[in-house]
This record gives sequence, C-alpha cells and structure tokens, in this order.
Amino acid sequence: MKVYTVYWIKNEFAEHYYYKSDILYRFLREFHAKYNRNDLVTQFNFITESFPKEQLSSQLTRLQQNTFRNQAKRNPIELGNTINYITLHINEKHLKFRCETLEDAEALLFPILRRFHPYLFIMDEENENYGWISPVRTSIAYNNEEVLYS
Repeated sequence: MKVYTVYWIKNEFAEHYYYKSDILYRFLREFHAKYNRNDLVTQFNFITESFPKEQLSSQLTRLQQNTFRNQAKRNPIELGNTINYITLHINEKHLKFRCETLEDAEALLFPILRRFHPYLFIMDEENENYGWISPVRTSIAYNNEEVLYS
C-alpha cells in the first residue's frame, strides 16, 4: 500500500505557491528530513493549519456510500466500501493515509477534503509525486452592464 500525507496550507501561502508546488514540496521534504531544525519547524508551523479532528471525523461519518470505522475516536480511521479501502490517521498538522491507488482516495476521501478546505497539499511518501487536491478557484467578476451579444 502507498502512504500519502496531506497538509492544510494557509490561504495566503497556498495562493502564492499554487503554481510553484515544487518549492513547497522541497520545503516539506526538507522539513521532514531535518525536523530538529528550529527555523524549519517555525516556517512549517507558520504556513500550515492544524486539522480539527472532531470536525473532520464528523464529516467523514456523514458519507452514506462509505463504511466508516473509528474505534473510540482514536486513530486510525478506516474508510471503505465494496471496492475501495483507506486507513486514515489524523495528526495535528497533517493527515496520513494508506491506500492501494489514488483512485481509492479519490472515491472515499478527496470529496470530503475538497468540501472541508480548498488548499490541501498531498505528497507521496516514497516517490516524488505531489500536488493540490483541488484545482485553483478562479472567480469571474460579472458586470451587469456588459452585453453578451451585439
């Protein structure tokens, strides 16, 4: 099974680094490799949000198509259906989950996470695979005085 880690990046940093995800990826890899460096810990805590475990768990339980198992509200949380299965650990500053393929996560976990927060960054633990769970949101300003036809 593959192991993935999800980080909740604060809006101001996510908007700035959305198209520079390689920089964010290198920073997170260095942070985990040198987690005892105070400057990296400070930067990591500054750009990431904490996951509210109770709120996220309650959103996971609302899914009707998934089976959900969380014994005494402890880690790990198990999500699954007849086809897919995920083991999810909710930590303070990141989520860690195991699954066979990202299609499992797409079916079981990502729809909830997209509704939960738009700027979640995911990394593969073993390979150099990383990116955002949600596409960038663009807002188009509509002017009532514009004419769409001539």
